[in-house]
Amino acid sequence: MMDVDPGHAPKVLGNRDPGGRPSRRDLISIPSLARRGRATFRQFVLLLAGGFIAVVEARRQKTGGRGLLFRLQAGLAWVFRIFVDSEYADLPFPVQLRRRLEELGPTYVKLGQILSLRSDILPSSVTQELQNLLSRLPEVDFEEILTIIEADLGRSLPEMFAEVEEKPLASASIAQTHKAVTLDGERVILKVVKPGIRELLIRDAALLRIFGRILQWIIPQYQPRRIVDEFCEFTLREIEMQLEAENTENFIGNFKDMPEVVFPQIYRKFTGDRVLCEEFLEGVAPDSDLASTLSESERQQLIDVGASAIIRMLYEDGFFHADLHPGNMMVLPGMKIGFIDLGMVGRIESDVRHHLFSTYYGMVMGNFDQAARHLAEVAQKDERSDVPGFRRAMRELCRRWRRGSKFEQKSLALLMLESLQLGARYHMYYPVDMVLMVKALITYEGVGYMMDPKFDVAEVSERHVYRLFRTQLSPASLIQQGLRAAPDMVDAFVRMPQLVTEGLRILEQQTQTPPEKPLAGLRGTIFGGFALVSGAILAAFDGPWPVWSLLIILGLLVPLRRGR
Repeated sequence: MMDVDPGHAPKVLGNRDPGGRPSRRDLISIPSLARRGRATFRQFVLLLAGGFIAVVEARRQKTGGRGLLFRLQAGLAWVFRIFVDSEYADLPFPVQLRRRLEELGPTYVKLGQILSLRSDILPSSVTQELQNLLSRLPEVDFEEILTIIEADLGRSLPEMFAEVEEKPLASASIAQTHKAVTLDGERVILKVVKPGIRELLIRDAALLRIFGRILQWIIPQYQPRRIVDEFCEFTLREIEMQLEAENTENFIGNFKDMPEVVFPQIYRKFTGDRVLCEEFLEGVAPDSDLASTLSESERQQLIDVGASAIIRMLYEDGFFHADLHPGNMMVLPGMKIGFIDLGMVGRIESDVRHHLFSTYYGMVMGNFDQAARHLAEVAQKDERSDVPGFRRAMRELCRRWRRGSKFEQKSLALLMLESLQLGARYHMYYPVDMVLMVKALITYEGVGYMMDPKFDVAEVSERHVYRLFRTQLSPASLIQQGLRAAPDMVDAFVRMPQLVTEGLRILEQQTQTPPEKPLAGLRGTIFGGFALVSGAILAAFDGPWPVWSLLIILGLLVPLRRGR
């Protein structure tokens, strides 16, 4: 721990605007893009050449290297070996990809970490290798970190902190963290964006979008444009410390009625665009030796708290920790669970959340037809999509899962992940938020097994899912849903007479009506049928329940009244 020197003066960080940042226009200027583009393109071409060599070698081992076509391919691979470094030439393609990404620096390491999650699109050999990407990158000199803190917060260090620990707690691709003590004696964590990272990310994002569009023509089945756009959106949000502060405060608000779930308090007066100051949580990681000394009942209680928190994030709030792993979870005194490092979050809209909850509920309860139907609803489809085929395959997958007897075969999260992977086979794709959601479930299950080898994920999930289901059907919840749907209901009441009148007018204009107007007596029936069909359609598409239930009641009552 370093005592702050009152005479410490910040260094000057070159020619920057008053906020300490170069303009976006300067960052993506043609010369800067060209320099970075040359380095990136070189690695990209060498990766393609190395990948071709790896494919030819795999075919040699599989087929024995026979045939004219193979000899031509082998000759081309021999030419490529002249340009590819010998240390790469004999490596499998996934290993080459990982090492090339590490050479390109922090942006591409982060890209690889995102790619490692997309096992629903990419081959498992690639995603498994990318999980070995460097998790701890070189540390930035402490003096540079102090300079960034002072420049971003606009005050000298002695005005804010009594001590700042020189050795970082962690050094990742975007930021590094240091322990500190405020002048009031409070222990805090300072998360500081590394110098030059913002500039590098903006340049690399521009280049990646270009490469993504090129690769979309070459390998459309892997959806490179979609993956790159998702990566750029997530990563550019991670460098804004104000956004992470807002995320943390949102979680605190969402869980204010669950004191057993803890998020670090934010110190706004010491937080800026590049510096985040948050409470230091005193606890241990769930995979640590200290956590393993807890009694069996204590471990089961913590697993239950974690399950409740994760299911609530995903299916009730639609706002969840998207970078969940054992290092971002803590066991705190008093049998509490803490969550930290909240820069990467996922959001799920209410209609999608309804379908995902129904999918999870169907899996837990064994209603696989329901699960397949709801998961198919939220997929992104095109003219090639085979929805019936996907639903059949998913039902069969769920049945095989249900028949399994070992705990390892009973992972609900892996079942959900395999269901997403089925989507690509039937040309149905899912947004990255859903993949991150499944990763959160996988992490929760993994931590559960770590703390209790007898952990029954299906039994614990069933209890919490059923509780949430009951909560959603409670009178208070239904009244709340009705109040939220009130504007839609009022709008439906206002527009209904106009829609019915116009519908009847069009019908009468297109029908040759005799002078006796035989349809006049059918108006009530037509109105009732219209209301009944409209209500059924709204119910099928999960419209506001007060609206569709009222329409169905009107549809049943009006013809009966006319028949009297």
